Amino acid sequence: MSELYVGIDVSKDRLDVALSDGQYVQLGNDSPGYAQLCVLLSATPAQLIVMEATGGLERALAVELAAQGWPLRIVNPRQVRHFAKAAGLLAKTDRIDAEVLLRFGQAMKLEPREPVSEAQRTLQALIARRRQLVEMLKMERNRLNSAHKSVRPQVKRTVQWLEKELARADKDTDEGLRSSGVWREKVDLLESVPGIARVIALNLVATLPELGRLNRRQISALVGVAPFNRDSGHLRGRRSIYGGRAPTRAALYMAALVGMRHNPVLRSFYQRLRAAGKPGKVALVACMRKLLTILNVMLREHTTWNPRLDSVS
Repeated sequence: MSELYVGIDVSKDRLDVALSDGQYVQLGNDSPGYAQLCVLLSATPAQLIVMEATGGLERALAVELAAQGWPLRIVNPRQVRHFAKAAGLLAKTDRIDAEVLLRFGQAMKLEPREPVSEAQRTLQALIARRRQLVEMLKMERNRLNSAHKSVRPQVKRTVQWLEKELARADKDTDEGLRSSGVWREKVDLLESVPGIARVIALNLVATLPELGRLNRRQISALVGVAPFNRDSGHLRGRRSIYGGRAPTRAALYMAALVGMRHNPVLRSFYQRLRAAGKPGKVALVACMRKLLTILNVMLREHTTWNPRLDSVS
């Protein structure tokens, strides 16, 4: 029997469900719809269910499917759209989107991944909110320097309010971390690395839950610090990084920047690259990639920082 794949296009009120055996149904994006979907899947067990990340509309269904034990993979919409164009599927409807999702899962031989738990999602939201507050506080402080005297008191009050909110966000995050055993263990391990503080560790864990689960090439490509070739015929183009997760890369950048001064492994690696003639930015990205692979090994092996990890990353 051929493996059954299921593609689900999620909208605000509706689920468009396409199965690789030719079935297609429309269900409500609510509890009764989820129950009907589980009945359908029980009759024809799926090898994999594929959905797109749709800004949160897919979360309730993902939690329900995970609770029932169904193999699930949530994918990047941009990748699916590129796949559809490559397959010549230029039209776009909800039914076509669902069918493209299952075909994408089949062609790429995707493996299921466990969705983010509610506790993890809460911490991710708190950390994202903290990042937003930091950005707003920075902007208001910059405005204060050039503000007219008529609005300066308003800007000062906004700065004071944002400072209080930032302190409250830090407190909420610490409380959430204490109640999350898995995250607390990961953060403690990452904090043992010279150059990684609590905020950086939290950002890495929140934005990169795959850390410790993938190999070094996969994790580097996922973050966006893996250099991609630009070769064609006799042309040998300049390697460059592309794509990835910007919030993770920003946290990794700060960790590598501090690590080049306080982490002996990164410091010697950076100096060796610079002595070989590598530009500063290229050497820095290489340090980010090396640090990422070391962190990946640490979480995979559940071990604290050790300079010898450089040889097994």
